[in-house]
Amino acid sequence: MSEIIKNSLQEAVDNVMRFASEAASYEALNEASLIIAEALKKGGKVVTCGNGGSLCDATHFAEELTGRFRKNRRPLAAIAMNDPAHITCVANDYSYDEIYAKYIEAVCNHEDVLIGFSTSGNSENIVKAAQMAKSKGMKVIGMTRHGENKLAELSDVTIAVSHSGYSDRVQEIHIMAVHIIIENLEHLLELDKP
Repeated sequence: MSEIIKNSLQEAVDNVMRFASEAASYEALNEASLIIAEALKKGGKVVTCGNGGSLCDATHFAEELTGRFRKNRRPLAAIAMNDPAHITCVANDYSYDEIYAKYIEAVCNHEDVLIGFSTSGNSENIVKAAQMAKSKGMKVIGMTRHGENKLAELSDVTIAVSHSGYSDRVQEIHIMAVHIIIENLEHLLELDKP
């Protein structure tokens, strides 16, 4: 067996075990679920954003809410801010740093929740999105890494992952967190009942 494959799988397992061994992980996952459930009950929506692979994770989160997770249930209000026309328009007319903040300014209100994905926690467009969300009275859930970073400072709840030097390990935990939150959210909203 390739040493690369063996070492990579072991590193991924170690990262999951480290995340699962931290009480803060459980608390953050539960608090994020509660915030989203409360927003949806009040008629709010979830908006998500990220860059590159993190935008893919953000999009996956939104589509699992508007579609389905494991079982059929009513769709839940969510939008991934991934419209290429909007992104390129704002990037061209203002700057790439403004692409998500402008979207939030246009379509969000205080009952909505922002979920920002940034493996560094310092991506300027995600930070500006969080700042805009906070200015509108929205709750912010940060999907990032352990340690000081701007997104964590702005977030009401931070789902933080140990950083091994590469973003892929952080993203692997983020996508696992997405699935756990959705499963817990469906339970909180009593959508898991037959």
